[in-house]
Amino acid sequence: MQKILLLLFFFVLNGCSLSNAFLTDEVDKVYVVKHDPYVKYHRAYFARTNLIPMRNGTKYLYLYHAKKKDLAILLHRKNQFLLYSLTYPDKKEIIFNVSHKTKYHTVLKRLKRKGYRLTSPVKVGYTSNVAQRRYKGIKTLLVEVEDYSRLQGMYEKAIKSYNAKDIEHIKTKLPKEFISSYYEYYHKRAKTQKQLEQLQIIAEKLQLNSAGAVVQMTKDDSKKVIEEEKVKEEEVPKEVKVVTIIKKPKEAIKPYSYYLESASYNELNTYLSKNETRDHLTYNEYNTLKERLKEEKLLQDGSLEEVIAAYKKNKDPRYKTRSLLLMKKAQENK
Repeated sequence: MQKILLLLFFFVLNGCSLSNAFLTDEVDKVYVVKHDPYVKYHRAYFARTNLIPMRNGTKYLYLYHAKKKDLAILLHRKNQFLLYSLTYPDKKEIIFNVSHKTKYHTVLKRLKRKGYRLTSPVKVGYTSNVAQRRYKGIKTLLVEVEDYSRLQGMYEKAIKSYNAKDIEHIKTKLPKEFISSYYEYYHKRAKTQKQLEQLQIIAEKLQLNSAGAVVQMTKDDSKKVIEEEKVKEEEVPKEVKVVTIIKKPKEAIKPYSYYLESASYNELNTYLSKNETRDHLTYNEYNTLKERLKEEKLLQDGSLEEVIAAYKKNKDPRYKTRSLLLMKKAQENK
């Protein structure tokens, strides 16, 4: 009994509370806060009274193991560096016992050999929040992370394949910073109206600011596309289907590949001069055909010097043939 009283007296003299004495098992650990099929939310309280600053004065560094898909946090305490996994809460921390002269970049090299590299959480699909908090009387560093990597991967797959089927049912929101640049990359490379329509669905799910301007067609065009799809799905007599197809001007239009590879200059020029042409082409397709029109114009009306200069750049045999023909004509006219 006397030993217990002495122990309590010791805590009081050192400014400690009874709750602090039994909290050592609650700090310096990572806890699962919430898990759902698409997002994991983990939290940790790290005692900050003896943390030693590292890079640029910060008391923590994030590292990531790509093969293990493990986001971790590195702390420095006295003669130890400790790496805690934020992705796998049950994983035991990695401890490096060092001297007081050991620099943090030495430990980073050792961790790099183990597969861990410095990172920013957002680059690997995480959001993070760090703040100073008192946890039951203990001064701590509160670290919270949300793992969106699985949800990010699902959206990236949908965008890359131009297929919104697998994400249409998802209600969990994905922060825009994880996907906006990836979306823009594949949007610029979309080649068909169907691909643009699928991207429109994805953009609306992501609530991207540019969603209204993503698909390069008007509201009337969108309505027309939907109506045409409905006509295809409806079970109507075959005779009616045939008549409808014949009357559709869109069915009579030659495919993009024809104008890109086979159309003559006059045919291509007429096609591009029509207002409705933009309704059938993406931005990239339209500009590609405009470039081809310039090439055909040069082949048809360009001077000998212009054709030779173009041939030196593109090595297209058509320009060589044309330049030889122009040279022959010039000789004949002398």
